[in-house]
Amino acid sequence: MRLLIVEDDNKTAAFVAKALKAEGFAVDLMRDGDEALAALEVTPFDAVVLDIMLIGRDGLSVLKQMRERGNQTPVLLLSARGSLTDRVEGLNAGAEDYLPKPFALEELIARVRALVRRGSGVKTHVLRVGDLTLDTISRVAERGGRKIELTTREYRLLEYLMRSAGRVCSRMMILEKVWDYSFDPGSNLVDVYVGKLREKIDAGREVKLLHSVRGECYVMKESP
Repeated sequence: MRLLIVEDDNKTAAFVAKALKAEGFAVDLMRDGDEALAALEVTPFDAVVLDIMLIGRDGLSVLKQMRERGNQTPVLLLSARGSLTDRVEGLNAGAEDYLPKPFALEELIARVRALVRRGSGVKTHVLRVGDLTLDTISRVAERGGRKIELTTREYRLLEYLMRSAGRVCSRMMILEKVWDYSFDPGSNLVDVYVGKLREKIDAGREVKLLHSVRGECYVMKESP
C-alpha cells in the first residue's frame, strides 16, 4: 500500500515515514502543498497523511483542491490545533479522520490502516498496463494470464513503474522511491534491476512495456 505523507517539519516527517515503512507501507514524503497536489494528479495513493500547518499552501487548501478535482483518496489530517472547531473544520473540508499533535505512533498507524481499509472498497488494488497486471495486495504479477515470479526488490520496482505509467522516471527518482536513498549517480544498480524486470515481463513479447528514454530514464507504457 502506498501512502503520501505531507509534513514540513523534518523531524516529524522522518519519524512518521520511518514508522509507516516499518509497517510495510511504501511511503512518498513531501513537504510542500503544491508538490503534493502535483503528485496526486499522477500517482494513485491508498491514503494521505496531511499536516494542516504547511509553509505556503496549507493542508486544508490541499484537501479542498483534492476534493474539487474529484480525488477521493482517504485523508488523515494532522494538526497542533485540536479544538472541536478545528476538527469539525477539517472533517467538513473532506477529511476522513483528524489526529491532533502530539500523537502516539501506535494510534497513527492504526488510523492509517483503518483509512486504507476504508478506501480499498473504492479504489482498485490491481494495477494494469496493457495485458500486464499487478495485484498490490497479493503481490502477484501476471502478463497475458501467466504468473511472473518477482523478488521483493523487483516487485517494488514494478509497482513504482506501473503507478507512474506513462511518466518518464529517472534513475535518481527510482532510487529514491524504490531504494529509499540517494546513490552514486555512476552506479548501474537501477539499470541492472530494470534489465532483470524487462527480461521477465517483455522477453518474447511483440508488444514491449518497459522502455528506455535517452539512456538514463525509463517509462512503463503500452505504446513504443
